[in-house]
Amino acid sequence: MLRVDPAQRARLIEIIRSLAERIAEAKLNGWLGEEEGLRVSLEAARNKLTAMERTRNQSTTRIADLGVPQIRKP
Repeated sequence: MLRVDPAQRARLIEIIRSLAERIAEAKLNGWLGEEEGLRVSLEAARNKLTAMERTRNQSTTRIADLGVPQIRKP
């Protein structure tokens, strides 16, 4: 899965806003197919923004439990 660069967050928000405006225009003009396509793109952009926020909020360091080593005699 490709991850969006966190520095591009503002651009992604602008894309979401633009898509919402284009959906309103398509609805006004009766372009049903165009409206549906834009809704799919809007949902994908919102999902990317949500994933970006989730990734940003997660800790970058994690502890992995490797268990206690066991010494086995040959």
